[in-house]
Amino acid sequence: MTISIHPSVDKGVAQTQTDGFSGGQLLCKCPSDKVIVTVTSQSAHNHVCGCSKCWKPDGATFSQVAVVSRDSLSVTSHEDKLKIIDESAAIQRHACTGCGTHMYGRIEDTNHPFYGLDFIHTELSSADGWSAPEFAAFVSSIIETGTPPDQMDAIRNRLKELGLEPYDCLSPPLMDAIATHVAKQRGVLN
Repeated sequence: MTISIHPSVDKGVAQTQTDGFSGGQLLCKCPSDKVIVTVTSQSAHNHVCGCSKCWKPDGATFSQVAVVSRDSLSVTSHEDKLKIIDESAAIQRHACTGCGTHMYGRIEDTNHPFYGLDFIHTELSSADGWSAPEFAAFVSSIIETGTPPDQMDAIRNRLKELGLEPYDCLSPPLMDAIATHVAKQRGVLN
C-alpha cells in the first residue's frame, strides 16, 4: 500500500520550476465568485508541512506550502470573502469563507524572522513553473491530527522515497535563518 502524502507529490515530485517564472493566480475552491490571489514572483522553500494549522486538501496527510515576498502578493478578486482563521497565530491564515481554502498566510509581527514573507499553496494555481517541494516539515505533528504513531516510520520512509527529507521542524537553512535573526536581535551577531 502506498502512503498518501499530498495529491501534488503522491505520484512523485515534479520538477516544474521554470527560469524566469513570474508567478500566477491562486484560486479558491468555490464553484463561482472565486477569491483570486495574484502572485508576481517565484515561490521559495516549497515543502510539505504536517502542522495542524496549515490547510490541507481533502484526504491529504500534509499541506504543501511555499513562501513569496509580501510585496509580490495581492488579492485581486473577492477579498471580502477572506477571513483570518486565528488572529493570535504568528501566521495569520486568510481563508475563503465560502469554501474554507486558505489562500495565504501573513506574518504581521515585524520582529518575526519571516516577516515580509507570505505563505501560499502553489497547488491552487494552474500555472506551471512554481518551485517544487524540497523537504517535509513538522512531520511528527501529523499525529496531532489523528495519524497513528505506529505509521510514522512508514510515512518518513515514503517522504524519503519522494526525495522530501523529513524534519520535525523546518529545513536546516530555514532554522539557520531563524537563529541568525534571533542572534542579531540579541546583539550576538552584527
